[in-house]
Amino acid sequence: MTLGQALKAAEVVSSGGEAKVLIQSGEVRVNGAVETRRGRRMRGGDVVEVAGRRIEFR
Repeated sequence: MTLGQALKAAEVVSSGGEAKVLIQSGEVRVNGAVETRRGRRMRGGDVVEVAGRRIEFR
């Protein structure tokens, strides 16, 4: 699953376009680092932080 898909699945955004804007604006952190690649592959143990939410992937 990509970062963009993960944000949609977690209902942080409602569309891929929204995910793209949010990610490219630098508002998304993966494992504590700003991530600007929408296509970044998520792996078990990754933690996404965005808009005050924390999402952990298993």
